[in-house]
Amino acid sequence: MKKIYRHTENSFEKLTSIVTTILGNSITFILAFCMVIFWWINNVCYYHPSIHVMIGDIIFGLTFLCLFIIQKSFNRFTASLHLKVNELVSSNKNASNTVMNAEIKTELEIIELAKEYSDLAEQLDKEIQEQLPKDDV
Repeated sequence: MKKIYRHTENSFEKLTSIVTTILGNSITFILAFCMVIFWWINNVCYYHPSIHVMIGDIIFGLTFLCLFIIQKSFNRFTASLHLKVNELVSSNKNASNTVMNAEIKTELEIIELAKEYSDLAEQLDKEIQEQLPKDDV
């Protein structure tokens, strides 16, 4: 059962990665824009909608196009953030290179890395507490 779950989870991660890349592409936005314009012209020329329906259609079309704009900006922001973090990790001699390119790791690998760093933080906290002078009460 775990094997099926892992396979399903990996497939879903690949699918979301592909969809995110496609939705954030400029060509996809241009195609969506053309589709919305065609839809608006079709509605106005053939159906003669009321002003309320036209306003609703315009709002719906703009909201649809905003999806692509937001995804594009999110992809750019995420890519620049990953580059900055990778640069910081690679410039520090004591840093672990296992976190490099964490964005391409699976969710399970990221959870395991987070647990390792949680354990490391707890261990360092204990060491610091042991090194502090104890006050006698």
